[in-house]
Parts: sequence; structure tokens; C-alpha cells
Amino acid sequence: MSVGKFVEGLLLGALTGAAVTTLMAPKSGQDMQETIKQRLNMVIDEGKRASAERRAELESQFAQARQPDRPIL
Repeated sequence: MSVGKFVEGLLLGALTGAAVTTLMAPKSGQDMQETIKQRLNMVIDEGKRASAERRAELESQFAQARQPDRPIL
């Protein structure tokens, strides 16, 4: 079995699964779009929050590293 055939089958399976899931969804198209938008916004907000926390942590570490009288961790 060649890698190309495997990838082709994988993509075909993924597309088929997505189509079946969309057709069998218990919500209307508009409801489904709204649900997807809400979840996407939730993920984006969580990513922004995590990014801000990490940035503050790194800035604190950087400030400590710049002080000459502080021991290096």
C-alpha cells in the first residue's frame, strides 16, 4: 500500500464523515453555525487568556533575570 493511497483514503473518509455528521446533526444549519461560532469564540478567548498569563509570567522572569543582584533560578 503506498502512502499516497493511504492519504487519499484518509481524506475521503474524513470528508465522508464530515458530510454524514452535518446531514445527521440534530440542529438546523443556522443553529449549528451559531453553536460553532460560540465554541470558536470561547476557544479564542481562552487562548487569549492563556497567552496573557504566559506573557506576564515570562515578563516577570525576564525582569528578575535582568537584576544583577538576584540569583539565577
